[in-house]
Amino acid sequence: MEITNSAKRPSLVLSLIPIVVMVVLLFFTIHIFGSDALSGGSQVVLLLTTACCSALAMGFCRVKWKKIEEAICTNILGIATALLILLLIGALSGSWMISGVVPTLIYYGMQVLSPTFFLASSCIICAIVSVMTGSSWTTIATIGVALMGIGEALGFSTGWTAGAIISGAYFGDKISPLSDTTVLASSTTNTPLFTHIRYMMYTTVPTMLITLIIFTVAGFTFDHANASQAMSFAASLKDTFHISAVLMIVPVVTGILIAKRVALLITLFISALLAAVFALLFQPNLLQQIAGAESINAASMFKGAFITLYGSTQLETGNEMLNSLVSTRGMAGMMNTIWLIICAMCFGGAMTASGMLETITSVFMHFMKRRAGMVASTVFSGLTLNICTADQYISIILTGNMFKEIYRKKGYESRLLSRTTEDAVTVTSVLIPWNTCGMTQATILSVPTLTYLPYCFFNLISPLMSIIIAILGFKIKKHHEEVQD
Repeated sequence: MEITNSAKRPSLVLSLIPIVVMVVLLFFTIHIFGSDALSGGSQVVLLLTTACCSALAMGFCRVKWKKIEEAICTNILGIATALLILLLIGALSGSWMISGVVPTLIYYGMQVLSPTFFLASSCIICAIVSVMTGSSWTTIATIGVALMGIGEALGFSTGWTAGAIISGAYFGDKISPLSDTTVLASSTTNTPLFTHIRYMMYTTVPTMLITLIIFTVAGFTFDHANASQAMSFAASLKDTFHISAVLMIVPVVTGILIAKRVALLITLFISALLAAVFALLFQPNLLQQIAGAESINAASMFKGAFITLYGSTQLETGNEMLNSLVSTRGMAGMMNTIWLIICAMCFGGAMTASGMLETITSVFMHFMKRRAGMVASTVFSGLTLNICTADQYISIILTGNMFKEIYRKKGYESRLLSRTTEDAVTVTSVLIPWNTCGMTQATILSVPTLTYLPYCFFNLISPLMSIIIAILGFKIKKHHEEVQD
């Protein structure tokens, strides 16, 4: 949105005031609330910062409130589909877990564990689980915690084990169509989700291959004990769920729908519904437990299946780690993320209508004469925002909004911006001790951020790979050169 003729272009100093206010407020919010900041604290900060930006725009730049309100409404309207996607992702995550799809994948993944290849296997298992669930946090807090115990028993240092777990988890978080950060990065830059995911493969796959090579080589340098804990965990998993290869029909059907480019909302709905049907067929006892019924009957199964789709579930398995692993949040669990996104859209709308975002981005134009400089500037900005705002969601939104117009004017595809944003923001958030991701994972794994940081090879290499691919110009096209995927 352009500034009206009566409005005055804000100076750089004035434009940075809302950013500084946000950083300061987020610092205190994160310090006070810790990992619970996303439950409301960060959202309130965004609304307060929106008010600050609006007041400055109206007082110093003569921007009318109606223009700011229109920009906010336009921003929220633009991510309406993404919000529906997030709700369906919550439903799908719950149904895939309770139906036994994810537990089956974990169980079979456990079978490949060996002391020598433990680090590489842990990375692969976490990657698979994260792709299936779309959540690095859930993966690390569940299977990651179990793998930390196994790694300790096998004689691996906590830094190495945590690095393998985080590398795999953030690989999945980055490319999964179920990931809220993936959806957010694509929607913020107006890039179709699967176009965004396919384009990320050019940087993500080479990075993951390098990461696995490093972990495989490292596995030969450690002395090992035994893998009895892994087998015990797998046995507990099998005792709780009906593990069957037939359950793989669900991800196979989902993959076919994705390959045929069926609309994402339809794909997610069919996948969640199919998983719910499989839950009725394979896990009736679990649905009874979720429903709180005394016996298995049509009513209890129906109630359990619905709760799986929309609400939180807690199963008693007799194994504390397993209890955490199989817990789900459903659609209700996505509300904090949706709330955060809406508040961030308010802030983005105010920054856009006031002209402050345009003023800030104009500074970067001096460093964006060429393709490599443009991508490098985006990477540096995304990383800086991760450090300053202490939150990956806010950083993704700000990075996308800051550079969207610049990429358009330069003639580059939006998918280049969405990919670079994920390479720079999503995977590096966990490497910053005061970022919500860094604090959360350090607490969950009981490993200080700076201890596991040197071993998170996927997270460290991803931003560099984005710049390297930009230098090479591989598959980077301008609008007039664009071809269909």
